[in-house]
Amino acid sequence: MTEKGLNELPREVRDLYERAVDAFRRDNLDYAQILLTQVVNREPAFFDARKLLRQAQQRKATRSSAGFLKRVLSSAAVSPELARARLVLRTNPVEAMQLAEEALNANPNNFAAHRVFAEAAMAAGYPRLALLSYDVLFAHDPRDRELAIQYARALADAGEISKGEQVLTALLRLCPNDPDLAQELKNLSARRTLAEGGYGALESGTSSFRDILRDAELAKVLEQEQRIQKTEDATDRLIRDYEVRIQKEPQNLRLLRSLAELYAQKKDFDRALACYERVKATEAGQDPSLDRAIAETILRRFDHQLAQLDPAAPDHAERVREIEAAKQAFQLEECRKRVEKYPTDLTIRFEYGQLLFEAGRLTEAIAEFQKAQNNPHKRIAALAYLARCFAQRKMYDLAARTLQTALKEKTIFDEEKKELLYHLGSVLEALGKRDEAIEAFKQIYEVDISYRDVAAKVEAYYASQ
Repeated sequence: MTEKGLNELPREVRDLYERAVDAFRRDNLDYAQILLTQVVNREPAFFDARKLLRQAQQRKATRSSAGFLKRVLSSAAVSPELARARLVLRTNPVEAMQLAEEALNANPNNFAAHRVFAEAAMAAGYPRLALLSYDVLFAHDPRDRELAIQYARALADAGEISKGEQVLTALLRLCPNDPDLAQELKNLSARRTLAEGGYGALESGTSSFRDILRDAELAKVLEQEQRIQKTEDATDRLIRDYEVRIQKEPQNLRLLRSLAELYAQKKDFDRALACYERVKATEAGQDPSLDRAIAETILRRFDHQLAQLDPAAPDHAERVREIEAAKQAFQLEECRKRVEKYPTDLTIRFEYGQLLFEAGRLTEAIAEFQKAQNNPHKRIAALAYLARCFAQRKMYDLAARTLQTALKEKTIFDEEKKELLYHLGSVLEALGKRDEAIEAFKQIYEVDISYRDVAAKVEAYYASQ
């Protein structure tokens, strides 16, 4: 998929964008941000609008009196939008982009949101859009190895192969014995050779026609491997090539993992999992990323089973319930095992609490969220979930106290704070404290009249006076 230009857009979207540009030039940043958000929601691949939106976000944050505090807390902001974005990243990357952008509208220095946006944009096939966030992330932490590799790949996919090579070369100087970095750099060099035709190396005498042809063939294979949307023939050919190489290099774990991913793309999940299990049986099998890859493959198999169901079948609804129940049970068990394996990792405990909450196992969820709140990056989100657990059990006084605690610590008025206030108002209504409830709703009304049904609640209150 490719990014779009202005002339490729419908007339009404072009009009919206031109109004946004005019608002930006007049320094009406709030209005520009609203219009640009509408534009990118309707046309996610429109690069110019996305770039201008980032400029508006940053300029607005710089002028805000809370700008410095936002930068300090950027990695700690865990909004509901961002949590949902992570959940749908694999299945609907465009939706994940939109949700991550909402988090960036609230705080453009939210590095977690930038990571989700970049990964979603790459998954959707928009490398130039991904670079808008990768540039920010890499400038913040240029020594992050995995980030550098992702950044270099995005640069290469966007046609900036030489810059990608520079990124990896600089990091390789710091980690000269890292074989994965060296291989990534070699891959990019091969792609550049193909792009340039190899003529410069030929003229200088440092390469032959045989070298060029060999590098070009390698680059073609690598380019096929990097594409998000591969044709069936290209994927089949890569699988055949990798199967032959595995016979010659049975200990090449990187190759095994690549083969597993190709099988998963072909929806041959059993073979994909068999490849992952071969890696898991080695000394490298303790890599947490391997556990995540296996879990994601199994979840993709569940999603594939759901997609294969016939909606017209008489037992369709029953089969959907069965598969979704099995998927939920797997997620719970897999996360429980990770909690046991990494008992001090409070991020995993928060994830486990979410799954327990969704399964209706509120007592167990409460225990996990009570532990997870000790993680400063998850504290407010954990308190929000705790309050929801208490409210569902009709412990409204506990829910209200928990939400009030979260609100005292929530200094930025973003979507997460709106949700906390809304839940507090609802809990206070359940307690019969109408005046206190309406005060919570009024705080939202003052800044966002369109949020849920707060307008109806506030206006009905005033009409009754």
